[in-house]
Amino acid sequence: MTISCLSDLLDAKACKRLVVKVGSALLVGSGGAPRRQWLEGLVAEIAAAHQRGQDVVIVSSGAIALGAARLDLPKGGRANLADAQASAAVGQIALAELWSELLAAQGLVAAQLLLTLEDLEDRRRYLNASATLGRLLKARAVPVVNENDSVATQEIRFGDNDRLAARVAQAAHANAVMLLSDVDGLYDRDPADPEAQLMPFVRGVTPEIHAMATGASGSGLGSGGMTSKLQAAEIAERAGIVLAILNGTHDSPVSRATGGNIGTLFLPRRKDGARKAWLGGRLRLKGVLKVDAGAAKALTKGGSLLAAGITAVDGEFHRGDPVAICDGAGRPLAQGLVEYDAGECSRLMGRNSSDHAEILGYYPRSAVVHRDQLVLL
Repeated sequence: MTISCLSDLLDAKACKRLVVKVGSALLVGSGGAPRRQWLEGLVAEIAAAHQRGQDVVIVSSGAIALGAARLDLPKGGRANLADAQASAAVGQIALAELWSELLAAQGLVAAQLLLTLEDLEDRRRYLNASATLGRLLKARAVPVVNENDSVATQEIRFGDNDRLAARVAQAAHANAVMLLSDVDGLYDRDPADPEAQLMPFVRGVTPEIHAMATGASGSGLGSGGMTSKLQAAEIAERAGIVLAILNGTHDSPVSRATGGNIGTLFLPRRKDGARKAWLGGRLRLKGVLKVDAGAAKALTKGGSLLAAGITAVDGEFHRGDPVAICDGAGRPLAQGLVEYDAGECSRLMGRNSSDHAEILGYYPRSAVVHRDQLVLL
């Protein structure tokens, strides 16, 4: 069975493994205290899914908001990086205790995973996280994942839990992701516009779909917005994972959305292999290779990137680093692991393979980015 509508998210045959993302504004009230009554209703829905035979992973925001309230820090703990890290250090304890208590009341065992961007960008660490998630789910525990904001800096962090949820779904080999938001789903324009229409289905996130989004987070507590949710949908779709945006502000939000078919379901257009899905989900790229029309056409047909088709090299990167591949107008075409450092790429660009040995002084590699280490966007 495949997922074709929101109600399928509650079907263990169609959706064996589910990731549920809960944002700060839903979990924490304006005074910095947990919204316990609402959370109890959500946890009851998670327990019902568990009883149906579904595996559930929770991606939970809220550590900074909870910690800032306990430390009495301004701006919800987000005035500066030091405040955010300190708030997270305190709030992570409170958040883990909260989920553990609520899940235990439903007879479920909670497990905590704190991840940074580097944990999921580095292939070895990604596989370690994947193995841990797999073992916990096999033991019928409920992993509660959050970004490790106590150590993450602006340069090495996701910055929002929407994209983290999509990456966790890849690592957990999930079938679907639910992003609980403060709106019913993706609208074709600003939801404040009375003419705005909810889009029940999206098959592939295109530039036109991105144009419908706004990057603002209405609550002031969170760090995401519709833009981050569309980026999460792009990450998910490359791995063949369905992603749903649902309104989490109501009691029993999952039942309301699935029962009334209220939300937006992003249906993937493809399913890359595990390694290519990981490559396509990478967020921190070290450089950019611009290519001509001939190279762009070759890439779409499954070819590798050769130096002859490169027209510009930007950034500082080394062999094995992830880079973006763009057309002449700067539109992303693909991303992958480069076989040369930036200086070598600059020397090789536009030159035929027969010239490479003389330029480099050693026997060249078969491509600048080999097709096995490249994924189309």
